[in-house]
Amino acid sequence: YHDVYLSRMSTGASYNDQGGAEAAVEAGQESTPTSSGAGAGAGAAFGLFSTDFKKNEDLKEMLESNKESLKLEAMKRVVGLIAKGKNASELFPAVVKNVANKNIELKKLVYVYLVRYAEEQQDLALLSISTFQRALKDPNQFIRASALRVLSSIRVPIIVPIMMLAIKESAADMSPYVRKTSAHAIQKLYSLDPDQKEQLIEVIEKLLKDKSTLVAGSVVMAFEEVCPDRIDLIHKNYRKLCNLLVDVEEWGQVVIISMLTRYARTQFISPWKEGAMFDENNEKAFYDSESEEKKDQMEAKTYIMDPDHRLLLRNTKPLLQSRNTAVVMSVAQLYWHLAPKHEVTIVTKSLVRLLRSHRYCIVRNILYLRPCRSQGMFEPFMKSFYVRSTDSTHIKTLKLEILTNLANEANISTILREFQTYVKSQDKAFAAATIQAIGRCATNISEVTDTCLNGLVLLLSNRDETVVAESVVVIKKLLQTQPTQHSEIIKHMAKLFDNITVPMARASILWLMGEYCERVPKIAPDVLRKMAKTFTAEEDIVKLQIVNLAAKLYLTNSKQTKLLTQYILNLGKYDQNYDIRDRTRFIRQLIVPSEKSGALNKYARRILLAPKPAPVLESAFKDRDRYQLGTLSHSLNTKASGYQELSDWPAVAPDQSVRNVEVIEPVKEWAPLVGKAKQRKSDEKFYSDEEEEKEEEGSDSSGSEDSSSSSSSSGEALCLFVCLKVYVFCLVTFILFRVTTPSFGPVKTYELLHHMTGKGLSAKYHFPRQPCLYQPSMVAVQVVLTNSSDHSLEEIHIGDRNPASLNLHCFNTIERLEPEASVTVSMGIDFSDSTQAANFQLCTKDDQFSVSIQPAVGELFMPITMTEQDFSKEQGKLLGMNETSETIAMATANTSSQAISKQVLSVANVGVVSSTQNDIHRFAGRTVSSGALVLVSLEMKESSSALLTINTEKSVMASMLLRDLKQALAQA
Repeated sequence: YHDVYLSRMSTGASYNDQGGAEAAVEAGQESTPTSSGAGAGAGAAFGLFSTDFKKNEDLKEMLESNKESLKLEAMKRVVGLIAKGKNASELFPAVVKNVANKNIELKKLVYVYLVRYAEEQQDLALLSISTFQRALKDPNQFIRASALRVLSSIRVPIIVPIMMLAIKESAADMSPYVRKTSAHAIQKLYSLDPDQKEQLIEVIEKLLKDKSTLVAGSVVMAFEEVCPDRIDLIHKNYRKLCNLLVDVEEWGQVVIISMLTRYARTQFISPWKEGAMFDENNEKAFYDSESEEKKDQMEAKTYIMDPDHRLLLRNTKPLLQSRNTAVVMSVAQLYWHLAPKHEVTIVTKSLVRLLRSHRYCIVRNILYLRPCRSQGMFEPFMKSFYVRSTDSTHIKTLKLEILTNLANEANISTILREFQTYVKSQDKAFAAATIQAIGRCATNISEVTDTCLNGLVLLLSNRDETVVAESVVVIKKLLQTQPTQHSEIIKHMAKLFDNITVPMARASILWLMGEYCERVPKIAPDVLRKMAKTFTAEEDIVKLQIVNLAAKLYLTNSKQTKLLTQYILNLGKYDQNYDIRDRTRFIRQLIVPSEKSGALNKYARRILLAPKPAPVLESAFKDRDRYQLGTLSHSLNTKASGYQELSDWPAVAPDQSVRNVEVIEPVKEWAPLVGKAKQRKSDEKFYSDEEEEKEEEGSDSSGSEDSSSSSSSSGEALCLFVCLKVYVFCLVTFILFRVTTPSFGPVKTYELLHHMTGKGLSAKYHFPRQPCLYQPSMVAVQVVLTNSSDHSLEEIHIGDRNPASLNLHCFNTIERLEPEASVTVSMGIDFSDSTQAANFQLCTKDDQFSVSIQPAVGELFMPITMTEQDFSKEQGKLLGMNETSETIAMATANTSSQAISKQVLSVANVGVVSSTQNDIHRFAGRTVSSGALVLVSLEMKESSSALLTINTEKSVMASMLLRDLKQALAQA
């Protein structure tokens, strides 16, 4: 879990481009070419460390051919090379030429390639940046997403404004897949230019409100990367994220759980208080029989979990059954850091289940669980941690640590029997670790100390030097706890001294001899004599202990060891190692009286023979709970770059109302609210349950008069309901969008279908410039259908759409249209702030005709009211890349205020902003689909010229609008 999770955090492409990469690999595998003869030989020569230049030349020719089938085949082979890890960067110029190809499948593969190499070939990628911008408006959602992915992969600071605009537009895209890609692009842009943080936070705030499970994980990842400290952005979305969690894709679940863990530690009080009693139902009936003093005590101890805290625990619990190890581990760390102590055991079975796959990260994190809170969690599953022959060394070591932590008086005999087998392992490092574990068990459980010590003494006769050396070191530490009772063991170790060659083991025996020399008065001097002979050949660590042994024996048995000590000190005086030389000089001045030694000599015995505390045998994995479980910092036991601190529980819970979300009902559900206001006068409802039951019973009821009265009142209520619905819709539309009717709105009619092409059926359309009643994001269109034939036309209706995803509200089928008759019908089309034509079929009973409605850019706006001050304020927010301006020449007849308004309103459906300046004319509107603000200002200059400025986030629409206005104002 941990390694994959961190690699995904550090390399966004592997997580962000997952869908495109899988499609690419699949395409590459399907297109693996089969050849024979010379071709087969060439294919065989294409090895890992060789380059078949001829084959690449063939691919270049295929990519530059005029046949799309060859291009498609070439791209499949290129993507196949990438999937196999081959370098295909030299094909970049040939591939990038096909970025504007109309073939969807080819374009997808081209974008997969460009995502891979755009960062390496930045100069060539920049040449196609206009193509990528146009592709952001492509009807195909995968093309739009791929274009944004490529654009964000070009790591050049000069295109940062373009990337920012693309991200903002994609964040409002209809497709959740595109919005997901925009969240991925946020992280790339932030790493390229951190100064864009504030604007990116606005986009993140918008995407956090997205209800799509496809977007949730990606936007939280962007939040963690850009502004992890802005928990205020999470308040309103907390409950939504908790409820969506089960349906989010797996890697998104990991990111969201990690973020919610940090959030919960700042918003809820600790459930771990000493002596706290849980009362989730907050029932207080038992207080009635208690005294006031006892009541206060109970109130102080009662812990009531916040409903939002419980919501998080409840919604993450099902994820313990996930097949993804990372998800299970994320839930486990959440419960470890947030759940009450008695609920932490819920994660035990899920973690043990994952042990079967020998997951290193799972074993490691089980080991890290603090014994003080994990007591009893894993004891029932102790056999699951037994070491297997197939386990690797690091898994064996971790399981050994876990068994050591699980050891207690009840199971120690079983564990020690298991350890006896481990000591015989051929893995020397594991055998040494087992001996250390036995020493820890002996220290922690006093009942088995003697048993463990005797067993370690038996290991001193082992043929393996590593086992003997480790046993000596552990015995040395154990003897310090009860030195008076184990003098025989010290004597036994002295006898084995000549056979032990490991420096650390020899140094440990010498330390024991010196520390307890008074308990072995006959053996210690003899050992010192042997060491004096081999002093020059010993390792440095052994030499230091020889000097210490000589000093201690000089103080306790100077008659036998005085000359030996002087001899050893003289050897150490001229040793090559400066540590040994320094130690020798210090010991000489300390123990040998002289004029220079001064008063220090008096304290030599107290210094060298002072009683020393017994060492504590502890696990190397202790004290790692200061970092969040499952993070890199937790594994390394040091703070890693990018680590977010897990804060302490607040003493007082913050205001929980910040997570309350005001539910804004959709327009279609606002009518009942109006009816609800009438209930103040009467308790009757539009549709009560009783009325519905009566309607279902029908006329079989004996009371026919009551039944007819009921149906009559229901009909009246239905009419009233419809009227109220339309009224409320219009009222809300006016309040929310502040729509105003333009002072001048010329109607331009366009031909949709000629009567010759339509076999007598002709159609014309125009834009009434009124809010669409079907959907607020749709542009209203009125179509006039005329029967120019000499016979009736039947079943006139809308057929198939192109693309099929086109959001279009069709008019009701016209059953019959008589000759020379006309009918006007209304439609609604969501153009998604694009002038791309809406293609569909206009059908009769016998024929189908392909038609298209292409709007002028000015028809995609709705006028809004705005004061001059508000206009200036909003215009100041839309500068830089959001501003398009040009000095234009105006016809003399168009220089008056009335003429300017007439010409502007003939081009664009915007509202006139009243101005106190006669030489500046202002107009304001919003795009129908996304609601983006569009501000137009015209500042008059001398000689019939003016500065035309358009401020909007929609840069493409701004350029088109400027072109149309320039043309209209120049005409007389």
